[in-house]
Amino acid sequence: QVQLVESGGGLVQAGYPLRLSCAASGRTFGMFFMAWFRQAPGKEREFVAGIRWSSDRTYYQDSVKGRFTISRDNAKNMVYLQMNSLKPEDTAVYSCAASLSPVGTGDIVNYYKYDYWGQGTQVTVSS
Repeated sequence: QVQLVESGGGLVQAGYPLRLSCAASGRTFGMFFMAWFRQAPGKEREFVAGIRWSSDRTYYQDSVKGRFTISRDNAKNMVYLQMNSLKPEDTAVYSCAASLSPVGTGDIVNYYKYDYWGQGTQVTVSS
């Protein structure tokens, strides 16, 4: 079992930054991949960014490349999402997810490949 708890969401004006944190506990030694997904009202859940637990390889959705940065701190079992130059269209509930199995590059965007999810944190960007 892995428990994931997100924090850092809130209301921010467009153009300003925000950093999300995801604290992992439990069977963290078995994690292969962690990711951030988001879901806006009336829209499907979408992949935002992901990181391989054993390396620094990162992946991003095209719309956030150059603005968002995912990072991890293995010693603290933390994953972060630094979000810069936020836009109103970034408004959503952001959730972190963990996979205890290897995830192929082509599958990282598929939510069903992840075994554990946090409760989510709301990010609202005003114009």
